[in-house]
Amino acid sequence: MIWINVISVIVIWASFWSLIPRDEWWIRGADFPRLQILALGGVALLLLIFWPAEWDLWRIIILIGLVAALIYQLKMVLPYTVFWKKQVKQVSPEQFNPDQQISIIVSNVLMTNQQYHLLIEHVQQYQPDILLTLETNLEWQAQLEVIEADYPYRVPVPLDNLYGMHLYSRLPLKDVEVKFLLSDEIPSIHCTVILRTGQPVRIYALHPKPPSPTEAKNSTLRDAELLIIGDHIKDSDESGIVMGDLNDVAWSKTTRLFQRVSGLLDPRIGRHYVNTFHADYRFLRWSLDHVFHSTDFALIEMYRLSHIGSDHFPVYAVLQTGRVFEQLQEEFEPEEGDEEALQDAIQSGIEQAKEEEKPILDVMAQQHEIPKTSVIETKL
Repeated sequence: MIWINVISVIVIWASFWSLIPRDEWWIRGADFPRLQILALGGVALLLLIFWPAEWDLWRIIILIGLVAALIYQLKMVLPYTVFWKKQVKQVSPEQFNPDQQISIIVSNVLMTNQQYHLLIEHVQQYQPDILLTLETNLEWQAQLEVIEADYPYRVPVPLDNLYGMHLYSRLPLKDVEVKFLLSDEIPSIHCTVILRTGQPVRIYALHPKPPSPTEAKNSTLRDAELLIIGDHIKDSDESGIVMGDLNDVAWSKTTRLFQRVSGLLDPRIGRHYVNTFHADYRFLRWSLDHVFHSTDFALIEMYRLSHIGSDHFPVYAVLQTGRVFEQLQEEFEPEEGDEEALQDAIQSGIEQAKEEEKPILDVMAQQHEIPKTSVIETKL
């Protein structure tokens, strides 16, 4: 009975630890394994109820705490199941229009991974309009040259610090910028892709540092980078897509604040988890790779692709735009206090970046111009 109590107390503690309003990695890390905590707590609850032992006060207190913890965990993760209302409409057969669609693969390749052919096979099979690769360096860039004939529009940002990224596009790109929002080590790609109908869609490709003992001591810069983008989007009427390895889960307070502020939708809500990390450990996985979009997009399909040798699975998504979807779908509405929380988080990120001696020029921060040869516009 003692070990059941110990497991129950651990579940209770882990469930409410993330409610502490601090950004240290050892607190924010509790946001990630909610599914695992829920599963462990469910087992503990059954054992606690049916274990043949005396029902003393301590056992009753643990039972109440455990039930409260499981209710809280369910509240956080249940929206990403079929038991919740779909946030993004499914495109019906009569609405299907390939010219209004955009297909995307987002893949954190793991820089040291040398199984290049596995990602290339996915690209050749699915032929996405947009391929975003993360953790790609010059070696990965060289290995992916075999797909360049099909992707005449490219934004290469090769780095050896685990934060390189490359954007490959079959569709024309314009207004391309590589920005270093809060750190001169962490790039993000901002551009406009032109759909086959001629409609422009603003793309934001991100990969902030995760809060961890080996990366960032807290989540402040990660949170601020995402919220800077959200703050920018909320003042824009453009169609938009935010994608990448955000090193945060969809149910975290930061990601939910980002959605409410930006108004972007998550196609996983009301459908299923797309748990992309860790690819090598079946029972230790959560969603780190995301695709958020504006209300004028509806979903064709979105799912996880097979293992490519990385610690992340790639994500494949196909979206279709249309005025009818914008009329049917409701964006997140900001709650009272959201604007204050947004600005506080952004300001905290800017202040921390300054303390770390990263030059910050304005709210959208330092912008580095990319070389003219970085965006290649050749004809097929």
